[in-house]
Amino acid sequence: MADRDEAAWLGIDLGTQSVRALLVTGDGTVLGSGSAPLAGRRDGVRHEQDPASWWDGLCAATRAALRGRTGTPVGGLALCGTSGTVLLTDGAGHPTSPALMYDDARATQQAARARGAGLAVQDTWALPKALWLTETHGPGRITHQPDLMVLLLTGALPPADSSHALKTGYDLERGAWPDALARLGLPDEAVPDVVPPGTRLGEVSTSAADATGIPAGTPVIAGMTDGCAAQIASAALRPGAWNSVLGTTLVLKGASLTPVRDPSGVVYNHRAPDGSWLPGGASSVGAGVLTAAFPGADPAVMDERAAAHEPSGAVTYPLVSPGERFPFLAPGATSLVLGEPESDADLWAGLLQGVAFAERLCLDYLHHLGAPVDGPLTFTGGAARSPYWNQLRADVLGRPARVPRQTEPAQGMAALAAYGTGAAPALTDAAEAMVRLGPPVEPRPGHTARFAEPYARLVDELMARGWLPPPVAAHAHARLDDGDTADS
Repeated sequence: MADRDEAAWLGIDLGTQSVRALLVTGDGTVLGSGSAPLAGRRDGVRHEQDPASWWDGLCAATRAALRGRTGTPVGGLALCGTSGTVLLTDGAGHPTSPALMYDDARATQQAARARGAGLAVQDTWALPKALWLTETHGPGRITHQPDLMVLLLTGALPPADSSHALKTGYDLERGAWPDALARLGLPDEAVPDVVPPGTRLGEVSTSAADATGIPAGTPVIAGMTDGCAAQIASAALRPGAWNSVLGTTLVLKGASLTPVRDPSGVVYNHRAPDGSWLPGGASSVGAGVLTAAFPGADPAVMDERAAAHEPSGAVTYPLVSPGERFPFLAPGATSLVLGEPESDADLWAGLLQGVAFAERLCLDYLHHLGAPVDGPLTFTGGAARSPYWNQLRADVLGRPARVPRQTEPAQGMAALAAYGTGAAPALTDAAEAMVRLGPPVEPRPGHTARFAEPYARLVDELMARGWLPPPVAAHAHARLDDGDTADS
């Protein structure tokens, strides 16, 4: 193993639109980066990718990231993938099906069967899709996105990491696959063995080194999902800390000593390598509504114009696609706009504010469940590049937030690789050494109060439509009436 002071670690992020690779030293210096585009096939609720494209993208991205390393040893690597993306492979690891992406929603009947068998799964989770694939393409081994890449890197089909296995039904508290899988038609040979994130899976083979530029013998470490990777990249790993990832959609990930119990299954818990818990949830609101509503618009220009509309004349719940998963479960939910925006700038402001309201409701819901939410908050994701939106979100939430200088999930995987190779005693230590945070974004005096009435109006409308449970709405109102901010 390379010395921590000399080596760098490679993080690889298999995203929806691209593969990203970062080579990062133990103090957070990025020595190299690379990316390669990915294409998918969308047809209604269906979303597929060709697994072969992942490998092509990985090879291009890692070669670019390693081009300027000038002899710096690569201490290890880890990969993250999109949570819930799954395919089938044969015994040798060759794909026998297309890859169904994280948001593919064709397996609703299989999801209902799984819930009927006592498993708390959502329609787009990997388990329903694995059932659909098995029924459509025949039996095979359930394989997650990073599993296939690790096979091509090491030459051996690996066990899955428990983070990616979560949405395939793996029981993190028991450390075992549930017995219900067999009753659903998935025999033992259909599911992989599972190991904790940070486990050493093997080494980069000679042939993979030729294709990727990664030195042969480099340790390959079991990774986590992209949401967890982004959380690590924000160093939000101590109990009570939360990372809000705002990209196309919104994901909140936090840290807790114990699991956060949610009978509805809206909030679920990943497990950190040290055995602590990473609760969170994924919403269907997000920045994707901006590109859909204003194709070709300059976000910086629109942000500047939106600042004159606080609050907006339109109260929105801006879903990127139909159905909501967090902070409430409502498969039939659709985007809503209350009121009439007076201009494009006012509508842009309403969409920005609507996402911030959803973010506040997520934190109110977590508080309702008893989750610790009193620690530091970080903003990551593509939307964190907007200074205005960051300020607006801090105002709506009534709490400060910080934005890491480097917000990519690939950096989180570099930190996990450092931990998994023994270069850091704990993942928290590796992450905090690598992550460089910007100055706090403080709520502006008096601005949080501006948004209290439209937030309350939205909460009432969501409840009236039957989407938001009344106890959750009441809790949100109580916190608002008490003058509580989202961290109290």
